[in-house]
Amino acid sequence: MSAGNSNSGYRIGVDIGGTFTDLVMAHSATGRIFNEKVLTTPNDPSQGVLTGIELILKNNGVAPAQVSNVIHGTTLVANALIERKGVATALLTTEGFRDVLEIAREWRYDIYDLFLTPVEPLVPRWLRFEVRERVGHDGGVIEPLDTDALEKVALQIGHSGVEAVAVCFLHSFKYAEHELQAKRILRARLPHVTVCVSSEVMPEIGEYERTATTVCNAYVQPLFRKYTTGLIDGLKRMGISKDLYLMQSDGGTAHYSTALEYPIRLVQSGPAGGVQATSLIGRLADAKDVLCFDMGGTTAKACLIDQGEPTITTDFEVARLRRFKKGSGIPLKVPALDMIEIGSGGGSIARVNQMGLIQVGPDSSSAVPGPACYGQGGADPTVTDADLILGYLDASNFLGGDMLLDQHAAQKVLQERIATALGLSVTEAAFGVHETVNETMAQAASIYALEKGKKASDYAMVAIGGAGPVHACHVAQKLGMRRVIIPQGAGVASAFGFLASPMSFQFVQASMSTLAELDLAGVQQLIQSLERKGRQMLVSSGLADADCRVRISAAMRYIGQGYEVEVPVAQMDGVSDLPQRLAAEFDRCYIALYGRIEKDTPAEIVSWRVVVSGPTPNLTPALPSAHAPSADSLAHAAGALKGQRRVYSVAQGDFAATPIYDRYRLAPGDRLDGPAIIEERESTVVVPDGATVTVDAYRNLLIELPVKAY
Repeated sequence: MSAGNSNSGYRIGVDIGGTFTDLVMAHSATGRIFNEKVLTTPNDPSQGVLTGIELILKNNGVAPAQVSNVIHGTTLVANALIERKGVATALLTTEGFRDVLEIAREWRYDIYDLFLTPVEPLVPRWLRFEVRERVGHDGGVIEPLDTDALEKVALQIGHSGVEAVAVCFLHSFKYAEHELQAKRILRARLPHVTVCVSSEVMPEIGEYERTATTVCNAYVQPLFRKYTTGLIDGLKRMGISKDLYLMQSDGGTAHYSTALEYPIRLVQSGPAGGVQATSLIGRLADAKDVLCFDMGGTTAKACLIDQGEPTITTDFEVARLRRFKKGSGIPLKVPALDMIEIGSGGGSIARVNQMGLIQVGPDSSSAVPGPACYGQGGADPTVTDADLILGYLDASNFLGGDMLLDQHAAQKVLQERIATALGLSVTEAAFGVHETVNETMAQAASIYALEKGKKASDYAMVAIGGAGPVHACHVAQKLGMRRVIIPQGAGVASAFGFLASPMSFQFVQASMSTLAELDLAGVQQLIQSLERKGRQMLVSSGLADADCRVRISAAMRYIGQGYEVEVPVAQMDGVSDLPQRLAAEFDRCYIALYGRIEKDTPAEIVSWRVVVSGPTPNLTPALPSAHAPSADSLAHAAGALKGQRRVYSVAQGDFAATPIYDRYRLAPGDRLDGPAIIEERESTVVVPDGATVTVDAYRNLLIELPVKAY
């Protein structure tokens, strides 16, 4: 039975965050949705996953045998790279190219920093080995692989004690046989060592990026294999015998057997689920152009979604030394949804910096010890502590009352670490933290949109994540946005997004050529080969061949440029007019991005991409019986009123008695005015003064903000 296409039973999505592990369970036949949230277990994340699955099954009376599949997103890969806790890894490369990882791009990520710290390679120099072989840029063999020398190198690698080897030979994307020969020899001599080759992990141009990506894949693969097999064993002990699927960074899901080979493709799996959920929510709310604002316990991320489709990128970085400095991290050339980290999360630590200003993050209190208000020994003030002091969170109703918050502990750390140092009251310190993180996120989101030639104010915001609904309206106002959409279960939206994602896998193959010199028969053969490989992969994962869809594109640029534009290819049945079609489509895409074209400069193709995917699961919830908005819809909303509490009003600059609503008692068509607090188990919505809230047919909260921002 394939992921995303089960017609009976329950499907479970699980997302591990820095603070909480989120779960969403959907019944395939009825569309009913169930949510759960448990603390993440950093020492062994699989324990939190298994605990959460047991809890969501028990609380809803579902037997493990009724689970048709589990779809999982994990931070294991990203954390291993950020914390440099992967396995000891060696690099085997072409003679003379041992130092590619250190030479990198030969440019400084901060030209004004005289004491700049370079990115340290994951593989130290003494574990980087060379072997004689040489392939030309056209794929021709200049010098055969010296297999005798490789046997000796294999012996050296074996004595070094490494657990993984990355193999990256020059121009292997054009001729892979030398790498495959090396792989066979290394596996024969080192049967207990993981071997990854660049021609399988990333067959694209870019020597540094290709080497770095292959090294990262090898660096995390043994850890990921151990984690995944352990999780599968735990699920089987629980009584769940169906296969495990994992979320990839590009928004598609893959069978665990595929993920084990390419764990680097999962580096952004959690945020990708959030973007997929946001795309669906935007469509349901009749807002196709949306800004996904995903604020969890550790970080906040943003992604622009145009006409219901997020953009895919193949160039991004992990483990940056400087959070927003491009070039200060490890480059990865794998498909991923184009998003940006824009700020801190609920658990991010606040402090007074050397300039006497409040700084939030980048470090987080995580799940252990967590914010001070969690009562687990946290001694640093966090965003969550500030939100509690401001009245945005209810100490007795966090996670539906399952987790009581310690308001006194939050006051104590804010007083000691922020208020006293700046001569402020605790309330002023708390608002300073809240305002700082909002301003930081708004500025980053605005720049992110402007870099793409767009304005954030032209979009509706869809807020997800545990902390997203608390901060969404204030951030949106700073961006000049008029509309905020908050789905029910926003706090577990990434896990929901896993269930809304199709099975898919993206293949890429470098094949440089100008349009005038394009080998039409060769291109057609290449595309057919990649499509065949993708279909076989998905069919072996349980998908029917008839359900497979294929999307083809070419990465193109003007000759001499160092960046590419993704150009869709409608069909490959007839290729006689392919150069003309590519030229016209390249012009269209280039104008859309840059507003002009270069008429006198020829274009070239850098690589081809083939995405093979299954159908998108239908997770549209069944429409409840809605009453149409009417003059007495405010009276209907009053039925969800729980009471009042003192909440800090940004407009008034002081605490004010504010109505508190139970989100689960709000029905489609209900309307209410801000200021208000709307509470559900996984998150809390802060509605500012002057805003109006309407509940749509899918129980999304549609918040219209006042024209003038504060």
